[in-house]
Amino acid sequence: MNRSDVLITADELLARLSDDGSTPRLLDVRWTLQKPDGRDDFAARHIPGAIYVDMDTELAARSDHDPTKGRHPLPSAEAFQEQVRTWGIDQLTEVVVYDDNSSLGAARAWWLLQWAGMKARVLDGGLNAFVAAGGELTAGAGDPVQPSTVTITPDSMPVLDADAASAWTGVLLDARAGERFRGETEPLDSRAGHIPGARSAPAAENTADGKFVDEETLRTRFSDLGALDQPVGVYCGSGVTACHNALALASLGVETSLYPASWSGWSSDPARPVATGS
Repeated sequence: MNRSDVLITADELLARLSDDGSTPRLLDVRWTLQKPDGRDDFAARHIPGAIYVDMDTELAARSDHDPTKGRHPLPSAEAFQEQVRTWGIDQLTEVVVYDDNSSLGAARAWWLLQWAGMKARVLDGGLNAFVAAGGELTAGAGDPVQPSTVTITPDSMPVLDADAASAWTGVLLDARAGERFRGETEPLDSRAGHIPGARSAPAAENTADGKFVDEETLRTRFSDLGALDQPVGVYCGSGVTACHNALALASLGVETSLYPASWSGWSSDPARPVATGS
């Protein structure tokens, strides 16, 4: 993979939307920790033809009251296949995912589609970049979509469980903010700190003004973290923003393994050790 395999610019998307041929399937993943349901934001303004995708119900499974599975467990293969079908996506569909929050939510949809053996790209800069490039938005609930009958290929991206994360011999990157990694604060999960041996790699540092920083800057960042010359595992609070690091590294041609339960799952297990500090 390279940058153009995983990211699409607003100018390129506008050109694709103006083609006479088939237009991309657009998935709108408006999501933040403070406001996980972005349905009303989508209804107020979105790219024409887009479908709203809900993080908690479409890009995650319920944890069945098992906190060690984390706050955003991966959906089952069967459930996600049905979800992909409702989006009208098949193996030949060009898929573009976007949000309005530096691609932090869009990256999760991108990762899941990769995990399912599908291809997708993230709109670099999201909704704001689209508008800045001259794109027009629309309002409403979105148009109905003809479902597909696609069969996905699950497990096309590697994942880690807690035991594998504990025994990981490569570099393990934590995408949360530095103060959460160091254990100075923990607003969401049961214990503060990080997985012993992990390195702090806040996902927010992959972007500037909502867009991914240039390839040279990304390469330097991840080289300094030791992520270009050994196996890489990624995690965060609940397996969402870790996908942002996975996306950034994929743009450099680096494959990663996701620990989906992430800190929310790890910290819920009293048998798992916790490290603090930098």
